[in-house]
Amino acid sequence: MKTKLQSCGCSGDRVFTSCNFFIKETILIMMTPSLKNLSLLALIWLLSACSQPNEVIALSGNTMGTTYNIKLNAHEGLLEAKALQAEIDLALEQVNDQMSTYRKTSELSQFNQLSVGETVQVSSDTIKVIAEGKRLHELTSGALDITLGPLVNLWGFGPDKKPLTVPTVEEIAAAKAKTGMDGFAIQATESQGALLKQKDGIYVDLSAIAKGFGVDKIASLLDQHQVSGYLVEIGGELRVKGSKNDSSPWRIAIEQPTTDGREIQQVIAPGTMGLATSGDYRNYFEDEGQRFSHLIDPRTGMPIKHTLASVTVLHPECMTADGLATAMMVLGTQASLALAKEQNLAIMLIEKQQQGFQVFYSEAFKAYVN
Repeated sequence: MKTKLQSCGCSGDRVFTSCNFFIKETILIMMTPSLKNLSLLALIWLLSACSQPNEVIALSGNTMGTTYNIKLNAHEGLLEAKALQAEIDLALEQVNDQMSTYRKTSELSQFNQLSVGETVQVSSDTIKVIAEGKRLHELTSGALDITLGPLVNLWGFGPDKKPLTVPTVEEIAAAKAKTGMDGFAIQATESQGALLKQKDGIYVDLSAIAKGFGVDKIASLLDQHQVSGYLVEIGGELRVKGSKNDSSPWRIAIEQPTTDGREIQQVIAPGTMGLATSGDYRNYFEDEGQRFSHLIDPRTGMPIKHTLASVTVLHPECMTADGLATAMMVLGTQASLALAKEQNLAIMLIEKQQQGFQVFYSEAFKAYVN
């Protein structure tokens, strides 16, 4: 399925403002680029025409260097929208205080500044996300690496961008030596946790999964308020629960991975599920006619070279979907399909070929295709 997107002619790119994009009586919400420099999301929401204020609450704001957007069913006894948003903002600020590498006083930044042999006390949330990063590293045979920062910076895709030149073999080897799961250890009990630095130069960056965790955090908050249905999105990663108050499903459109416009490749109704999409088609540099993706293979230290252009993953936990989407962009089509079959994962892959795009679905994903 492909649908040409039509602009309403409004200016600006903010979401959940007065500017909406209409397609066949459906509101199209354009996603903004994600915090994650390692992957630029190709994700769009499709929502039906606006509901009455007493039926659906719409909230939006800024977090993690990007935006968040939430639609939720109102019910009697629910907090006023302003009070609910204050709780949401506080929860997201806590995630930033724990895991942001842009805040020098965050738990993660404190760890990154340690010397070998030193430890820092961290929250159970930080331990949870780092532990999931380690688990996904093993599950994907090293395709996801939360210590990839030195290589990302070397290739000019980190926060401190350098001149876009191809690093030497020696530079790549030196940066790669500063990565690896053996560079730190988790020391956790039921009541508290700590991180021990075991390798000089190790730098943990959770941007591949932290936004997904933020989505899960807000979903959990809404569950505590007994919200029957919602759609939570942060920078393109999202989680859906139930249906809208009119019993219609939340529908998500997955964008075709092109750089010269926006077209919808597939519309799905995920039900209660987390979703993340990763792609390499809008963030790269060229040197002497050769294109270098912003997605670095941790195992080689080199940008990926295969033709897989986009990965969409469905999983009950958005954090897990987030990490898997990044890892599968590194693995490529066949290895990703094999992993999906082995682990019963719901994934959709879009591969760029000479004659256009070819779409691959895992068996678990086919149930969500309209």
